[in-house]
Amino acid sequence: MADFCEFNYEDLVTFLQAQGEKEFHAKQLINWVYQKSVTNWDEMTNLSKELRAKLAKQLHLPTLECVRVLPSADGETYKFLWKLREGNLVESVLICSGDRRTVCISSQVGCPAKCAFCASGQQGFVRNLRPAEIVEQVVQINAWLAKKEERVSHIVYMGMGEPLKNYDSVIKSIRMICDPSLLNISQRRVTVSTVGVVEGIKRLTTEDLKVNLVLSLHAPNQHIRKKIIPYARKYPLEDIMAAMDEYTKKTKRDITYEYVLLAGVNDHPDHAHELAHLLHGKQCTVNLIPYNPVIGIKLKRPDKKAIKQFRTVLFGSKVVNTCRYTKGDDIAAACGQLAMHEAAKNSEAASSLPMAPQESSEVAC
Repeated sequence: MADFCEFNYEDLVTFLQAQGEKEFHAKQLINWVYQKSVTNWDEMTNLSKELRAKLAKQLHLPTLECVRVLPSADGETYKFLWKLREGNLVESVLICSGDRRTVCISSQVGCPAKCAFCASGQQGFVRNLRPAEIVEQVVQINAWLAKKEERVSHIVYMGMGEPLKNYDSVIKSIRMICDPSLLNISQRRVTVSTVGVVEGIKRLTTEDLKVNLVLSLHAPNQHIRKKIIPYARKYPLEDIMAAMDEYTKKTKRDITYEYVLLAGVNDHPDHAHELAHLLHGKQCTVNLIPYNPVIGIKLKRPDKKAIKQFRTVLFGSKVVNTCRYTKGDDIAAACGQLAMHEAAKNSEAASSLPMAPQESSEVAC
């Protein structure tokens, strides 16, 4: 069986013609799935019962099973937990801010980068997600939002996994998400985050896409970076920064450098001065993220005074920076946490591991 959400319009026409079906059904199907966010064959009422039954046997739709939706106490963040066909778990996060409805999507089961502060890395790497499994995260969240007469407006590839280590699937999913005949989300509203996969950054530079690129920097030098990001041993900071500069030059897009502030590790004013020197003269923004604690990891979030001192140094050096308002602490919103908790809940060996706080009740998928 094929995955419906790996077909663009031309692919779908080809598939239907191979089945002896009419081309016009392609537009009907795309309208149901991508405009009306319907993933149930029985609801596609302008198709014959015979055609629906035939397609149901030949196309996977949906490919993801919604296990749970966990809302934050303030109702601004929702964690979606999905089960894949073989039983593995991945997750997405919906962040509501004003009129923006941003979905943080996963690109892999687990993550090979194994950053010291990240829950996804604790699970190890299992496999890459297929394009359909990436696209359908957006399709299904669109369906969930449709009940409120809302739609996804922005996409960030910042969930589970290293997107540039699943390069082909990620690029195909971006093109489908941005396809005017499908989800029609502007490329400028799509952000790809990488820990610094140099060959992936170089390939992305040649794709003629207008997506935003984010580097998970997290350290002002190679020495500290190697301690918290194992991939840094393979990709020296100097090479990464050169590749990022080339991306900016070629695409004319600003770069964002994400920097998770870890108490006693990378949050000293001296680190801020070093960071300012590293980024001097670059067309960029630094997004500071006070660490979102993860069960089983001993790293801590800096206090407000340390964060303020760090930002003061950057401002003094004329480095544009923001400090992300932490959303979803009460629902384990950092990537990988809910999947890790769910896997632990289902494992007898991990029966004593605390789950996400109970004050955040689930809502219907």
